Amino acid sequence: MAADIASDIKDLFPARPRLLALGEPTHGEDTLLALRNDLFRQLVEEEGYRTIAIESDCLMGMAVDDYVTSGTGTLDEAMEHGFSHAWGEFGGNRELVRWMRAHNVRAEADGRPESEWLRFAGFDGPLEITHAASPRRALMALHDYVAPRVDADLLPCTADTLDTLLGTDDAWTDPAAMMDPSSSVGRSPEAARLRMLAEDLVALLDQQLPHLLATTSREDWNRARLYGRTATGLLRYHHSMADTSPARMTRLVAVRDQMMAQNLLALAERGPTLVHAHNGHLQRSRSSMRMWEGRVEWWGAGALVSAQLGEEYAFLATAIGTLRGQGVDVPPPDTVEGLLYALPEDRWVMDARRLATTIADTSLAPRVSPWFGYAPLDPAGLGGSDGIVFVRDV
Repeated sequence: MAADIASDIKDLFPARPRLLALGEPTHGEDTLLALRNDLFRQLVEEEGYRTIAIESDCLMGMAVDDYVTSGTGTLDEAMEHGFSHAWGEFGGNRELVRWMRAHNVRAEADGRPESEWLRFAGFDGPLEITHAASPRRALMALHDYVAPRVDADLLPCTADTLDTLLGTDDAWTDPAAMMDPSSSVGRSPEAARLRMLAEDLVALLDQQLPHLLATTSREDWNRARLYGRTATGLLRYHHSMADTSPARMTRLVAVRDQMMAQNLLALAERGPTLVHAHNGHLQRSRSSMRMWEGRVEWWGAGALVSAQLGEEYAFLATAIGTLRGQGVDVPPPDTVEGLLYALPEDRWVMDARRLATTIADTSLAPRVSPWFGYAPLDPAGLGGSDGIVFVRDV
């Protein structure tokens, strides 16, 4: 059945998308992770995809990439240190990393060039719902790359200056700051200075590009860019955490998805990539969420990337019929999921825009989930996706 889904997905697009985004309505379900893994294998073997990016910390993900490309560390270490949000505990993610490493070992033994090896990436920022990481790791790594390679007079500061301004990491990661802006250090004089210095260091990456590529590899330069995006994004996020205006939460979720989008655009430069994350991050329509401060709406990563890449970005929303382990039973017939559940197949792919046209004169209601961890499809947003992958029972 997975092979049929891969074939049906390819039939949706006249040309291979540079970023093929597969959304999920809930995290961590083995059935959905196995579907993703099977699709990625097919895309690798038949369509020339070489990278998979998932909704996990972009800096931590480098440990997984190092493992699958060069065997650095062990599989256990990659799973423990290479994923955020506890994603490393999921069997589907472990199987993905194991298979990618085995694929690259065979590729190397066959003498295939590194450009044909598989790559792994996290594309989320170093963020959790309770706090944001200190910008220390990203900022110091950026400085460590730039400092020995450019004239000292061009550097905006020394590493010691950064260390002093950063202070203790505990001050940045204080969980109280998520609910109490006054607990955040994001608008301190030191944080303001760090934002300017980070921007200056990032600028040097572009200003010195010919020299940097002549003295280091493009891979090292790309990693420095990742450190730069992460440092500036985190400092912007902490700045918003200290905001006391009604727009505070909107700014926070928007900054997070902006960081995601920037990472995805950088991965698109590498070549065809399968992206896996929550539907809400990948859809073209505006994302929304009800939080403790009320409803917030923002443009998610998929909307931002689609605006830049056009047809080179494709989005498949995954919908499910039942998730009985979480109390999600047979969907009502007047919902999108109920309409799909009435069809005979267990899993298949449908053209989302064609479905939207078909049900345009039908009064479908949004499905209401009894469990907070599952987000049903919004009938009004079907036109914002290219296809729907439907899984009858999870």
